[in-house]
Amino acid sequence: MSNQNFRNASPTDATRCFEIETLAYDGDEAATHEKISKRIVEYPQGFLILEVDNQIVGFINSGCAYDVEMSDEDFKELIGHDPDAPNVVIMSVVVDPAHQGLGLSTALMSEFVKRMTDAKKETIHLMCKEHHVPLYEKFGYRYTQPSASDHGGVRWHEMMMDLRRD
Repeated sequence: MSNQNFRNASPTDATRCFEIETLAYDGDEAATHEKISKRIVEYPQGFLILEVDNQIVGFINSGCAYDVEMSDEDFKELIGHDPDAPNVVIMSVVVDPAHQGLGLSTALMSEFVKRMTDAKKETIHLMCKEHHVPLYEKFGYRYTQPSASDHGGVRWHEMMMDLRRD
């Protein structure tokens, strides 16, 4: 792939990230512009941008918690987020549909995991649709349980990666 760059988001990225979010997620599954903006401002070190040829083509955003409750809708607003907490909760993993199928989600996830490991985080949690479970298992996540969340009217599944080294 041509010129790839990873960086943390800045407030000026919110509009492009919102565009990608609404292209990649159906209806109510997509975060609002307001939520994306808040996530960038409140936890930029957990909002990783992937650029290709100086254009934003994907991102991962997250928050941190001491006690992870994946079905907590308030957490999507970063209520209860503590940047010092050891557990990372991913809220979106998104690649612009025009750039999918090029290995960018793998590159994005690998960089995110490296950064969270370097930040001494202990676990990463996420929710995904059933058809994405095998993809996240390839990334090193393990299936934990069906989620109580019905965000966007969809059935979600909880996954977790342990970053602690024995």
